[in-house]
Amino acid sequence: MGSVRVMASTRFLCLLNAKAAASTKSLARAGLSVCLKRHVCSSPSRLQSCMPAWVIDQYGTNEVLRYTEDQPLPNISSASDVMIKVHAASLNPLDISMRGGYGAKMLKLRRDPTSMMNNDSEFPLVLGRDVSGVVVDCGSEVTHFFPGDEVWAAVPPWKQGSLSEFVTLTEYEVSQKPKSLSHTEAASIPYVANTALSALVNAGGLCRDSSSNKRVLITGGSGGVGTFSIQLLKAWGAHVTVTCSQNAEGLVRGLGADEVVDYTSGDAAERLEMMEKFDVVLDNVGGETEEWAMGLLKPWSGAKYVTLVSPLLLSTDSMGLLDGVFQAGFTLHNKAIQNIISSGVFYRWGFFAPDGPALDEVSKLVDAGKILPVVEAQFPFTQVPQAFQKVEEGHARGKTVVRMAEEDDRQAEELVQDPPIGAAESEPGEESAKQN
Repeated sequence: MGSVRVMASTRFLCLLNAKAAASTKSLARAGLSVCLKRHVCSSPSRLQSCMPAWVIDQYGTNEVLRYTEDQPLPNISSASDVMIKVHAASLNPLDISMRGGYGAKMLKLRRDPTSMMNNDSEFPLVLGRDVSGVVVDCGSEVTHFFPGDEVWAAVPPWKQGSLSEFVTLTEYEVSQKPKSLSHTEAASIPYVANTALSALVNAGGLCRDSSSNKRVLITGGSGGVGTFSIQLLKAWGAHVTVTCSQNAEGLVRGLGADEVVDYTSGDAAERLEMMEKFDVVLDNVGGETEEWAMGLLKPWSGAKYVTLVSPLLLSTDSMGLLDGVFQAGFTLHNKAIQNIISSGVFYRWGFFAPDGPALDEVSKLVDAGKILPVVEAQFPFTQVPQAFQKVEEGHARGKTVVRMAEEDDRQAEELVQDPPIGAAESEPGEESAKQN
């Protein structure tokens, strides 16, 4: 887990000295109890600890979002669990899709494997995939975190999300927040970081030691995954080409993109074909992009096309779990075989994967100034529907953040006064809402 874990262990030893560890944890838990008593929901049968949250009780449009103060508290249910008080969260295109029911069958099965045998509802469902906050309680076997630690994490889509006062994750999904960022800034990174790392490393075969001088094309480069991937690849020494609309060029160049192609121009594909071939294509757009992007890769050299717009969840939604998985697997197999035979190019799907240790490495890059948060818009917790509307418009110029804690309001105001590097007027975004 690197130096962050060593720092945590050192702190623990210090806490043990003078018998501070036990008292610190007891006080923190006592503080948690006081905090939670602000929200108590009553029923005819018993009292239950609850918290404020934005939930949905059915799939649909923005109208299904509902504010409640009666959402059950996500208690510590495992020895490896970490409970986090949310200070800021951010929205991703996936949240818009999940609100409408995208991936419902597969995600319901992942939440509860017994759901195939019964008709239990997954509602009320809390959305929100990013979190930055403070640890308030830990399971008995947690060794890397302590109450009071500032942390960040990406919440898996099969778990209750971060648009609530508290969220519980395993310690392996959580990481120490970069010291140089406010919670508002930090909340813009974890989900896109874990998605990009999974796609570029696991599917694309890239890493810090193998990316030097590699040529990478990112389609839809001005959205969350794109803006993070540009910075990560440049930190690793890669040459990065990006497609985006013309008025996002200043943003992506400011983040380090070497070459930028306006996807709205009629000759975008022709311009890319005139360039030197690429080692990796990271496709955030899908659709017709796949048809011409394959031809941009170096033939017979181990080049890889990685798309974040796979049909897996759509197939299971429309065809059922078994038929959908079979159909998606059949499609992947056919495309992979076809491309490896015709040009020696690997065709792969990229998926989000929660990974706390990976965020540890990202945290180091952030604190070293090699990765900057790209926050386009911020909303208070009372305006979550407006935040969803902003993301749904598709004007992707970084991330939309929801502030939970008042102490981050000042930083949010500063972000408004100092917009992201090269931020431009909005235009229809490139990043697909069907990201995994």
